[in-house]
Parts: sequence; structure tokens; C-alpha cells
Amino acid sequence: MSELQERDFFQEQLDALRAQSLDRHLREITSAQGPEIEIAGRRFVNFSSNDYLGLANDPRLRKAAIAAINEFGIGAGASRLISGTQSPHIRLEHVLAKWKATEAALCFSSGYAAALGAISALATKDDVVVLDKLCHASLIDGAKLSGAILRVFPHNNLSKLESHLQWAGREHAGRRVLIVTESVFSMDGDRTPLREVVELKRRFHALLMLDEAHAVGVIGPNGRGLAAAENLSDDVDVQMGTLSKALGASGGYICGSRGLIEWLINRARSFIFSTAPPPGIAAAASAAIDFLASPEGEGRRRLLWKKIDLMCEFLPVNDMNKKRNAASSAIFPWIIGDEQAALDLASALQHEGFLVPAIRYPTVAKGSARLRITVTAAHDEDHIRALCEAIKRNSASA
Repeated sequence: MSELQERDFFQEQLDALRAQSLDRHLREITSAQGPEIEIAGRRFVNFSSNDYLGLANDPRLRKAAIAAINEFGIGAGASRLISGTQSPHIRLEHVLAKWKATEAALCFSSGYAAALGAISALATKDDVVVLDKLCHASLIDGAKLSGAILRVFPHNNLSKLESHLQWAGREHAGRRVLIVTESVFSMDGDRTPLREVVELKRRFHALLMLDEAHAVGVIGPNGRGLAAAENLSDDVDVQMGTLSKALGASGGYICGSRGLIEWLINRARSFIFSTAPPPGIAAAASAAIDFLASPEGEGRRRLLWKKIDLMCEFLPVNDMNKKRNAASSAIFPWIIGDEQAALDLASALQHEGFLVPAIRYPTVAKGSARLRITVTAAHDEDHIRALCEAIKRNSASA
């Protein structure tokens, strides 16, 4: 294919995306993260960030990162198994394991890398991985990369999960079976029925991997997640999470038994073959966990839930968005359906000073485009009330 043909090929594909209202573009944020951000010289109230506790620009995290940079430099210089494991990485993993009440922890460069590395190390050819249909792309990709037999159950459908586990035990007796699900699902904001999933895991002698990305910092004592909230931490074999949402830093982690972590060190390719995360980021993440484990951190988490309750109270209703009696997380999907209609509403809100980007296929299923509203502890009541009024006004006029 010539260079000209290649350009034409990509242009045709981009034109096809645009015709379906599915093309995407980067936007440059010219300010630090916060409840208000700046784009092209204009201020917007930001309801799109996963910085649930407002820690991404917190002075405690800044101070910890700067101190680590001054002592250890900018980059780690090598992979963890060569010469890239520095003291901030070790401290972070000790802090994580203590906070999550597990024997050990292992940090990765991203949540995506944690998912790929862990699943592909835990399941191989002829093993079975069973996933919730709405699991994050990283979990799906990890399952595919593992080469294991993949079975998907409809979202939170326990009877179908049970059926898959029965099938796996019958058709693949003696093979490892790994259930993969999330505490809080990133596009719907609802929770997995963890207690029932654990019961099935026990009954069928499966392993359970739980992604706590959107629960950590939000749910459970000191923000330890849904497993801790349900007192089921000992029943979750692989606790996965991220440092880049409520913890305000960057990276992913796996917590579990010492044997699990040592196995991942030897077999998780995304860990073995990646340069270690910058020491400053590791130090900032440790500072975030120290904060969450403190009374002040628990106060910040409770403040977040006050803001979540306000959103639950003020968000309007229509045929596609029913009134909630209570919220499950800091994520509020405003379902629209049509991709272009979702773009239009996001644009109308941006015109009024709110950043709430449209979420479309393939992030969500075709015909289920939406706005994904996220609440943080740093939003105030006026922010929340004004957004809800704008959604009601612009949805009524659509």
C-alpha cells in the first residue's frame, strides 16, 4: 500500500466514524484538575473527572512527589526486575497491602497494565475466564490475551454466571476457573452483587478477581472498597485497583496473597517488560493512601457522599432516566440513546459552562449513548444544582 493509499484508507475510516457520530478528539486542559478547569482560556465546571476526592492537585501529594523527585530523580530508569525498583515503590506496596489488609501488593504502570498482566498470568490455555458483560475493556483484553476459554454473562445475571460455572466444571474439570467482575461499573455506576458472587465462587471452587477501580476511595471504611464494606476481603483472591482515580495519582495495583504477588512478579508480562513508574508518582500515591487511612481522609470520603446524595436529589428524571432512591457510587449516567443527540446535549452543556462529554460506542453499547456525570468531594451544592437545572432545561428543549 502506497503512502497516498494509506492516507486515503485512514481518511475513509475516519469519515465513516464521523457519519455515525462516533469520531473522537482530544481536548487540551490548560489548568490543574479540580471542580473547575480551563479549556482554551474559558472556565468550565468539570463533571467528567474520576478525581473523586479532589486529590489530583492536593498539596500533600505535591509535597510527597517533589520530595521523591529531589531524592530519586524523575524516571526509574529500568524495569522493576532490573534496577527500577526504588524505595518509593516498595513503600507504596507496603502501604497498599496494609490498607487493603492483604499479605502483599504489586504496582503496575497503569490499571490497564495490571488487568492484562494479572489475568494472563492467572489463566492460560484450557483454563476458563468468566466475565460480566460490562467489565472494563482492560479486563476483557486481559482475558483474551490469556488464551483461556472466555465466557461472558449478562450484567449482574447471577443465574447465567452459575450456569457458566456449572458448564466449566463439567466440560473443563480440573482446570482453573477465574471469575472477573467489578465493584462499581464505570459507565453505569452500579455495583456487583458481591456477596452472591462470592457464594458462587465458593460453591464452584473458582478464583475471584475484583476490580475496585471506582470503589476505592469512595466505598467502605477508609475507602478500602466494596469487598471491605461487605466484609468479604478474605474471599476475593485478586483485588485490583487504580491509583489514578480517587487516589489522585497514576498507575494500577494488585493486592492478594504473597504467593499471588510473587507469581505475578515472575509471570505478569506487563509488569516484567515495563519500565517502573516514576518514583514521584509512587510517593504521591502513598501520600494519598496515608490521607485516606486518616480521620481527615474518612471525613473527605463522607463529604463526597453528601455531594453524591445531592446529585441523587437534584438530577431530573425522564422516560430513560428514572428517579433513584439512593446512589451506588459517584457515577451518574444520563442515558440518551442516540449518539448525535448525546453529542448535542454535551455541546449545549459546554456552552453553559459545564464539561460532561458524551460517552458513545464502543465504550457503551450502540444505541445507549449517554452523559457520564461524576461527582467529587470538591464540587459544591451550587455546581450540582446548576448542572441538574441545565440538563433539565436542555433535555426538555431537545
